[in-house]
Amino acid sequence: MTIERLDPPRRAGERETLRAYLDFHRATLARKIEGLTDEQLRRRAVPSSTLSLLGLVRHMAEVERTWFRRVVDGADIPLVWSDEGDFQAAFDDADATGASAIAAWQAEVAHARRIEEAAESLDLTAYQPRWGEDVSLRLIMLHLIHEYARHNGHADLLREGVDGAVGP
Repeated sequence: MTIERLDPPRRAGERETLRAYLDFHRATLARKIEGLTDEQLRRRAVPSSTLSLLGLVRHMAEVERTWFRRVVDGADIPLVWSDEGDFQAAFDDADATGASAIAAWQAEVAHARRIEEAAESLDLTAYQPRWGEDVSLRLIMLHLIHEYARHNGHADLLREGVDGAVGP
């Protein structure tokens, strides 16, 4: 199955553009992990690193959950893989499976989409405890685009190291 990835619009409103770029980057990560076995998803960038495609998927599930469910929605829920708030736990993929990580990530993306779509405007603000201040939905969406873009660069290199696949 090929992951559908739509190009963001060339002329659209701010919210539609932000939403489209965020979905573009989500689809890019999905393409980078498509068709790989658990062993391939666990392959490390270098032996001393915990960075793997599986770890990136788990990390992005944490990012989606934190920004949309915990910050915007104010839900009092733990991280996906750490009750203690340890964001690095997502990169510990020894007992993880690709199927469970992908399902968790997709569930968090679905929650994030619902929360974003329900928000009245990009000017909505929510308290971000790690930063100690209120942030706008606009900033959150931009932050997630940045986070995905950075990690999709890592995913490009990791995927090429797994099976030589390059490209979008």
